[in-house]
Amino acid sequence: MTTDDKARTGPDPAGFGPAVAHHAWRLSGRIVAGVGQLLLWILTGVGALLRPLAVRLGARLNGGAGRGPGAPPGHTAPLPRWINTWREVVEAWYFAPLTGLALTIAALAELAPRVDSPLSLAGGFAVAATLPLVWRRENLRAVAAVVLSAVAASLLTGQILLVTTSFAALYTLYALGRRLPRQSLGVLAVGSVAALGVVYLATGTLDDIPWPAPIVAVLAAIGLGDARRVVESAGRTEAEAAERTNETLTRLTAVQREQAVMRERARIARELHDVVAHSVSMIAVQAETAPYTMDDLSPEARAGYTEIAKTARDALVEMRRLLSVLRADATPEPEAANSPQPRLDRLPDLIEQHRGAGGHVDLAVHGDPRALSTTVELSAYRIVQEALTNARRHAPGSGVRVDLTFLPDRLAVRVQDSGASASTQVLNPQDPGSRTGGPNPAGPPPADAGRTRLEGAGSGGGHGLVGMRERATMLGGRFSAGPATQGGFLVEAELPVTSEGNSIRGHGSQAQPGRP
Repeated sequence: MTTDDKARTGPDPAGFGPAVAHHAWRLSGRIVAGVGQLLLWILTGVGALLRPLAVRLGARLNGGAGRGPGAPPGHTAPLPRWINTWREVVEAWYFAPLTGLALTIAALAELAPRVDSPLSLAGGFAVAATLPLVWRRENLRAVAAVVLSAVAASLLTGQILLVTTSFAALYTLYALGRRLPRQSLGVLAVGSVAALGVVYLATGTLDDIPWPAPIVAVLAAIGLGDARRVVESAGRTEAEAAERTNETLTRLTAVQREQAVMRERARIARELHDVVAHSVSMIAVQAETAPYTMDDLSPEARAGYTEIAKTARDALVEMRRLLSVLRADATPEPEAANSPQPRLDRLPDLIEQHRGAGGHVDLAVHGDPRALSTTVELSAYRIVQEALTNARRHAPGSGVRVDLTFLPDRLAVRVQDSGASASTQVLNPQDPGSRTGGPNPAGPPPADAGRTRLEGAGSGGGHGLVGMRERATMLGGRFSAGPATQGGFLVEAELPVTSEGNSIRGHGSQAQPGRP
């Protein structure tokens, strides 16, 4: 066909219809989209106008920003309060009996206008379909069997369909959906739909209700119960997972804290080794070599240098023991491990060291001396040692009396000094407790000397009193320290005792007078 022939015949009628239909479809879509967009604009505007009111109402119901400034601190918003009250009522034991009885009464009231007497077959089915719900919590499956059988029997016998009995049947299916596993729910759904089909085919009870409605209602009730069970299970799983996560984080935090403590202890050990141990070693070496390098030393000076060297060596042993404890990643050094812990039999040596440093001390032992546990004797020794050190530091030249009293159930330790009686020198003007001897005028101790010593023990100047208190309380004993009524400073400790087979060597029950 030529171009002239096409011009004479016009457009092809076969393609005109689809093109019109396609344009009509597109036009209708645009019209619907335009109407929908217009409705969206209207709804958006209404929402914008109502949003402040909705926010304020929600805040007032749920608490938060909408709560008035005058509300009491323990005030709970209305909606959470209502929800909590409802949950308490639902979880109470009397909720099921009350609702079951109320549903039974409602069924009889609904049936009364339709029958001459409630004592009829319809009344019996109504009671059988509602009253068993009183015991639904304890025996759900048995109650469900009675309720569903009663409803099915009433429908098959052509009885009047009641709203209350329908609700009872649907609620029973919902409760079964929350309790039964998925396989059982499938069987329940198929059985319920089959029962409805039999009712529709065999009777005309449900002819006024379209057949999809009961089927949808039955399946919806079972599905809602299953969905509620899934949500509750997911909530429990999430709560358990959160609890496990919290436990894991707690353990991780404890491990991290322990590791931090271990690192800090290792750092302290390194600092002690690098700084203090080197200095003490140098003191010991110089004190030991001094008698050989100085020919004109007096016997007293030689004895003093020997005492300094011995004290420095003992300090090194104690420091090695301390470092072995602080360094958790290292085994104790053989010398420190083989060196025994000091016990009460070494108190005379401690007294002699104090006297060698120019102190005046008397030791008195009362009661019946006997063997005590290593921990008790070590704690008593350390308390006396620290008290003598404090006396030399804070009250140089004072007289000190040490009393050990062996009681049936405890060991009493009492250390009292008479206060500073010699001149002192202030090493640090900001620390009134750091005095060692020097050009200060001699005189009685200041009135606040005891308080100064107590304050210095808790500051950066030292932790002597704190350590003594920890040693006593660790054993379940008692500790006190403070200014004495007659002057000076008094330290008292009572340590519960346990017997050991070792005897106390080196001291008796008599007092050992000190040298003037």
